[in-house]
Amino acid sequence: MCHYCGCRQIPLIKEFIAEHETVTNAAGDALRALDAGDLPGAAALVATMEAVLLAHWKGEEDGLFAVMAPDPEYAQYIGALVAEHHELAAFLASADLASPQDAQTFRAAVAELHHHIAKEEDGLFPASLTALTGEDWDRSIAAWREAHPGRSLRPAG
Repeated sequence: MCHYCGCRQIPLIKEFIAEHETVTNAAGDALRALDAGDLPGAAALVATMEAVLLAHWKGEEDGLFAVMAPDPEYAQYIGALVAEHHELAAFLASADLASPQDAQTFRAAVAELHHHIAKEEDGLFPASLTALTGEDWDRSIAAWREAHPGRSLRPAG
């Protein structure tokens, strides 16, 4: 995990990272619930993951991704991230953790989610520091707010 560029101090990026942490914590708890045979607990945690991710992805895709994707340097990278969002969203919406196949797919999806998050936190988020204008940041923040009604960004620092 990178800490050298300072992007983690930007309120919007700080929110995205906090959402990543919420989701990975819920995913880990869901895996432990599966291991313990607690299917209702695992299902509830997957529902939490899905709710957080849907808002998170809307904020990213309508904001940060939308302002960075027109740049050819980032377009393909962002396209792959969006495809990963859609793939995981489709799986989470239909997953039945009582099914051994879906439980195994969920385990693989959690591992892939960690790689996905690293691509954002160690690649795209640091790049945003130099790629975005003030207007781009404003648009990105507005998209996050729209995806998270009633919430406020955490202060910088």
